Amino acid sequence: MATQEPSPPSSIESNKPGFPKKILGNKLEDKHLCNCCHNILRRPFQAQCGHRFCSYCFNRTVSNGPQKCNACIKEDIFEDPTSILKQGCAFPDNAVRREVENLSAVCINESCTWTGSIKEYELNHEGKCEFMIIPCPSCKERIRFSEQERHNERECPERTLNCKYCKEPFHFKNIKAHDEICPKYPMICEGCAKKKIPREKYVDHIKFCSKFRTPCRFHVVGCDMSVEKEKIHDHERAYAYEHLNLLLHYIMGMKVSMEGLQPQGLELAGHKLVELQQSLRQLEARVSQLSTTSSGPPVQGAAASSSSSTSGPPGPPASAPPPTLAPTLSVSTSFTPLPSSVGAALELQLHSEKTKVAELGRRCTELEVKAGTFENVVCVLNREVERFATTMEASNRQHKLDQDKIEALSNKVRQLERTVGLKDLTVAEMEGRLREMSATTFDGVFVWRISDFAKKRQDAIAGRAPAMFSPAFYTSKYGYKMCLRIYLNGDGTGRGSHLSLFFVVMKGLSDALLKWPFNQKVTLMLLDQSNREHIIDAFRPDVTSSSFQRPVSEMNIASGCPLFCPLSKLDAKNSYIRDDTIFIKAIVDLTGL
Repeated sequence: MATQEPSPPSSIESNKPGFPKKILGNKLEDKHLCNCCHNILRRPFQAQCGHRFCSYCFNRTVSNGPQKCNACIKEDIFEDPTSILKQGCAFPDNAVRREVENLSAVCINESCTWTGSIKEYELNHEGKCEFMIIPCPSCKERIRFSEQERHNERECPERTLNCKYCKEPFHFKNIKAHDEICPKYPMICEGCAKKKIPREKYVDHIKFCSKFRTPCRFHVVGCDMSVEKEKIHDHERAYAYEHLNLLLHYIMGMKVSMEGLQPQGLELAGHKLVELQQSLRQLEARVSQLSTTSSGPPVQGAAASSSSSTSGPPGPPASAPPPTLAPTLSVSTSFTPLPSSVGAALELQLHSEKTKVAELGRRCTELEVKAGTFENVVCVLNREVERFATTMEASNRQHKLDQDKIEALSNKVRQLERTVGLKDLTVAEMEGRLREMSATTFDGVFVWRISDFAKKRQDAIAGRAPAMFSPAFYTSKYGYKMCLRIYLNGDGTGRGSHLSLFFVVMKGLSDALLKWPFNQKVTLMLLDQSNREHIIDAFRPDVTSSSFQRPVSEMNIASGCPLFCPLSKLDAKNSYIRDDTIFIKAIVDLTGL
């Protein structure tokens, strides 16, 4: 019979530094402190130099290679290579671990009155205290752990809400921005005063609402009145004169704008038009004079000519001919052919000038038409630019809302993933308990079926799973709680040569009603599946051993048979292993219970 020590802590148990000193209820001793973080040891490891470290602290120290022990240097006892810390040079100090875990502890959080042992603190209270102060993951405000749910639902400025109209999620700080674009937000018609019109249907409503006030169609030329749709025609009839006046001013303004677009060309055309009009008046005067002179006697022609000079146009050319023609009036035969040739030439020049005036007028008309066309194009483009700017602004707001929605959904997915992970752990734990309960017996007799023997033995040889625990069994419903522990590649003196089997007394719910120490005979058996030759070993507990005292932790130190069965016997042809399965049986003598 030999004693089996607990196995070293796994990596899952070693991911935290030491416990804070403030949790200790008793006087602090130096041997319980980590020589790295200087806090109370958590899963202590003892180096070959004798100093102790938390498992986490030791692994972090040697993760970058061998390091000198600072405690040895400080105490001036450094010795090479003993004081060099490296992987494999330290071992779990289970004795100190049990001492630390049994120390009394108190909660360091303000207002919390929890007390217990350090082990209970680690298992049941650390990270779960309702008085613990934690930062809100969204707004970073520091709150109590117990107030986290209320803060997330009612107080956090970064919390996510669902719109009561469209049911879409959004951040609380964006509530006003969301109301401005929510498609289901209720609106009131300014015309008919109808309420609760969804924003997405508001445009369709005002298209057909006869009471809705809309700008006059002449608002582009300056009419600033808004009229109900059903009265728009009455307004246009009543204000026809004002509309035409506004339209005239608008057109004149466009003409001025056109002159501003081509000032030099229009100015030259205007000057040319004035010059042509003056030339036209001069030519008409000269033609009138010549016609009067050629049709009458000389004296009458002179008089007529003088009369025409006083009654005709006031231009200088009209008064010039009399002194030129006066000497020739005495010879009527030599003057007769002159007026017809000069008149014809003047008529041709007059026709040419009128043609030029008409051409300039036509060009001015074309320029005005083009100016109107350009103005219409500019108006259309301005409306398109305004519509595009409005569309872009709405798109930007929608993009921001979409980004907020994506972020909210991502947070929800992460939250659901965490919830699913917790549920999976709970389900796995429940399944394990169900399997344990299905295998539990209450008569002190337990048969343990171990399948996949070859694979599990290879795992034990490789060190991946050197030991296995059986489900718990009881001497009675309210009796002792026990289990078996087996090493398929041996342990202690039987490592590598024997199958080792141990008996473990566990902490039960009815321990206070039972007699301690445990003193019942225990028989361990490897069953021959042909029922011919079972391998049997039995022992009676040593009542002075801590393995059989009332448990203070989940289970006591295992006791049993490190040389239970030679591995060579299992490797030979036998009937202990069939279908890659073995059966272990334990019988607890119930005499005296």
